[in-house]
Amino acid sequence: MNMKSAQLQTKVLPDKRENIRQLDERMDAIKGERPDMVTVGEMFTCPYDTANFPVYAEEQGGESWQALSSLAKKYRVYLSAGSVAERDGQGYVYNTAYVFDRQGNQIARHRKMHLFDISVEGGQSFRESDTLTPGDEYTVFDTEFGKMGICV
Repeated sequence: MNMKSAQLQTKVLPDKRENIRQLDERMDAIKGERPDMVTVGEMFTCPYDTANFPVYAEEQGGESWQALSSLAKKYRVYLSAGSVAERDGQGYVYNTAYVFDRQGNQIARHRKMHLFDISVEGGQSFRESDTLTPGDEYTVFDTEFGKMGICV
């Protein structure tokens, strides 16, 4: 069985809802190509800055999660939603990728395990670990095409 996938890149704007609206537009533009799976970039709803992650974070089932679930159902695709900032019940913030099936059901959640921390002497310094908590599980999920894995 063949699977057709599409990778969508969007410009990340400060407005979370606008970022999801852009995704909807891009998914609508490619619906005639009939992809089975659509994947989106890392932190596509949040400007990539450690200070933003806690501000943009939502609990699983929040507004962004609901919108992504609806898009998967609307376009009848598996949606591997890049990653978004997720806050758990204890207040920890994760870089989380959700995967939804064609009916909009969440079939996977992967929390980025290996956070990006860099400090170049005389150069750039960036530490995801300043605001993010690393995940601790590998993620595999079932599809009609077989088992798949995901990482961020």
